[in-house]
Amino acid sequence: MSVEDFRDLYERHVGYVVSGDMKAALADMVQANLPAVFDGVTVPRGDVDGFEIKDVRADGDRRIGETVYSTPKGTIGLRSIWERHDGRWQAAALENFPADGGRQA
Repeated sequence: MSVEDFRDLYERHVGYVVSGDMKAALADMVQANLPAVFDGVTVPRGDVDGFEIKDVRADGDRRIGETVYSTPKGTIGLRSIWERHDGRWQAAALENFPADGGRQA
């Protein structure tokens, strides 16, 4: 998948998170990795006041998306690592990263 095509997929996924459509957001994830993918990771839960996609890139056979979400509890820098599973691209892992200019929620 080209980086441009991944950007489209990732932007759609971020839109699900921002709108609170967690069913659709979870459907983009590798089901076998749930719920372990959330262990030790802070993710937006509930209202999202704003967001900024910081980076979308290829890393070998993986694709990486990074977004900073603004929530009532603070800012969350969230990186998702996407891999090809069962013929489609899905988020396989999540990591937090420091969100510039704000505190981690």
